[in-house]
Amino acid sequence: MNLNDNLKWRYATKKMNGKAVPEEKLQYILEAAQLAPSSSGLQPYSVLVISNKVLKEKMKPIAWDQSQLTDASHVLVFAAWENYTEEKIKEVFSRTIKERGLPETAMDAYRERLWGMYSQMPEEWHFHHAAKQAYIAFGLAIAAAAEQKVDATPMEGFDAAAMDELLNLKEKGLRSVTILPLGYRDENNDWLVNMKKVRTPKDKFFIELN
Repeated sequence: MNLNDNLKWRYATKKMNGKAVPEEKLQYILEAAQLAPSSSGLQPYSVLVISNKVLKEKMKPIAWDQSQLTDASHVLVFAAWENYTEEKIKEVFSRTIKERGLPETAMDAYRERLWGMYSQMPEEWHFHHAAKQAYIAFGLAIAAAAEQKVDATPMEGFDAAAMDELLNLKEKGLRSVTILPLGYRDENNDWLVNMKKVRTPKDKFFIELN
């Protein structure tokens, strides 16, 4: 199946059956998220991979008691940097320079210009910009899961502040953005499983400017 066929197969699974996702499939999905593009290659986010049953039980009420949290094999939490700092940006650029075998000063001008722009922005802008980058990885993880025939449920329905506290994200300089339970559909108990996929018609969705 090609990508579009896989996307037609997937849906926001409402009830999962508790079956474990094989490690090789999980790693494939995680690698897709890791390989996602981001602004200036900074990847200003982390992905928490949670399989601990006790922790998932604690997460469930924070996510409005959605059963996917506990029925999923794994729960991915996409968490963005709370803010950009000159130190964080230097760390990313230093790693890039080292991996590419470039001179230490090769990217100084670009890095300084980038921090010059970011440092002028209010802190809340920092988080929202980082969160938008996390969503790119989130989308690719969803597509990769569909390719592996692993069900996934994109979730924004949770108390972010409570989730941050539970997962000690503030200590890591992170804030939760979105959640992706991974697992397998419970076909006998999921009301959405056989529903037709509905999207905005192409003639309304696309606006061609010639």
